[in-house]
Amino acid sequence: MEKAINRQQVLLQHLNPSASSFSSHQNNSALSASACLAGDSAAYQRTNVFGDDVVIVAAYRTALCKSKRGGFKDTYPDDLLAPVLRAVIEKTNLNPSEVGDIVVGTVLAPGSQRASECRMAAFYAGFPETVPVRTVNRQCSSGLQAVADVAAAIKAGFYEIGIGAGLESMTTNPMAWEGSVNPRVKQMEQAQNCLLPMGITSENVAHRFGVTRQEQDQAAVESHRKAAAATASGKFKDEIVPVATKIVDPKTGDEKPVTISVDDGIRANTSVSDLGKLKPVFKKNGTTTAGNSSQVSDGAGAVLLMKRSVAMRKGLPILGVFRTFAAVGVDPAIMGVGPAVAIPAAVKSAGLELDDVDLFEINEAFASQFVYCQKKLELDPQKINVNGGAMAIGHPLGVTELKDVVNVTLVYICAFVEGARCVATLLHEMKRRGKDCRFGVVSMCIGTGMGAAAVFERGDCVDELCNARKVETNSLLSKDAR
Repeated sequence: MEKAINRQQVLLQHLNPSASSFSSHQNNSALSASACLAGDSAAYQRTNVFGDDVVIVAAYRTALCKSKRGGFKDTYPDDLLAPVLRAVIEKTNLNPSEVGDIVVGTVLAPGSQRASECRMAAFYAGFPETVPVRTVNRQCSSGLQAVADVAAAIKAGFYEIGIGAGLESMTTNPMAWEGSVNPRVKQMEQAQNCLLPMGITSENVAHRFGVTRQEQDQAAVESHRKAAAATASGKFKDEIVPVATKIVDPKTGDEKPVTISVDDGIRANTSVSDLGKLKPVFKKNGTTTAGNSSQVSDGAGAVLLMKRSVAMRKGLPILGVFRTFAAVGVDPAIMGVGPAVAIPAAVKSAGLELDDVDLFEINEAFASQFVYCQKKLELDPQKINVNGGAMAIGHPLGVTELKDVVNVTLVYICAFVEGARCVATLLHEMKRRGKDCRFGVVSMCIGTGMGAAAVFERGDCVDELCNARKVETNSLLSKDAR
């Protein structure tokens, strides 16, 4: 970079007018050399200089296990979070005292209780008392929101290194509405729809946008097939941290020590004919079943972020670059459409177009919303959830009974771990694909009617002087100018 600026200064000495023709004041306001903030196309520009990029140097998760009957059914929540927090430090040899904050996305546990559990987990993981911890709750996108919050804080200069982490145990904290619901909710349809069971919102999406049962079952089969193939080929080993825990026999109370390192909800032999035999869960003659919905799961994850200049100084490999984040609101009655709105917003904010994105990780809360978003955005199926999604791997989900609210009897609230799982899975897959994969997107729908999305760039795609994608046209105008 220094040599490039020196070359600019030599050139500008020839271009600047002589002192005899202009006043010294005019000379002082003439051209000057500086670092280039954009590359060869205005269609993709940086918003900050190279060294100030927020980068991800590590991203890990636990396996995701079936709630109440899976590998983590007898594991305390803080014992899920501690191993991934420890992993991001041990695998990077980072001094834990250098971390400016740990932000934990979480949904179901009482706020003060979960905040204490997260602080305890940080101590178990080896963090000193000087490192603070806080939680964040944006329901289904809580994990991605935690990562975005840390990235924003680093950009703002609050600190240079932070961890976006998260935790959910559906076994320990099944969803439960505390106290009564405000009767005023009956006076406003949008407020009522915030309490709709997510399964009903899935049925609404399928009905309103014509997503068939066949399409939903086929999407579920593909999710399991791809996840099974990824597991068999060892693709998830780079992102999963083994957790030493115990399994308690419910009949005898005997404890058996185990190490959990594989997602336990994947069904490799699932078929469309098998799923076709399942009855709708939420609506008579509906299309949403247990087979084409995400699984109730337990798990945790963590992402280590820092300024690029810090990562370079420490000699840490850069897994990815955090580019943009967007959260949007949508009609609560069809909350599953959130990614179809959030993805274009995040991609546009990055100065990109959908065709520029090489990989998408989109949550699979329900097959209906996943299929709709794919069709609405006209995304290439070969780019989406290439290693399976939440219908196979799991998507932490809570269930509760609400007996006195406008015929509402069941509410699903998505939780953290899917966001962390998506970030880890995306970045590790982008690394495997190398030069053929530059930009990736993580997105999810959010309970009560929202969507969130973030754009990531593979870490070794750019240097100080070249930071824009290749322009495929001979036109002298950028895409923005046309």
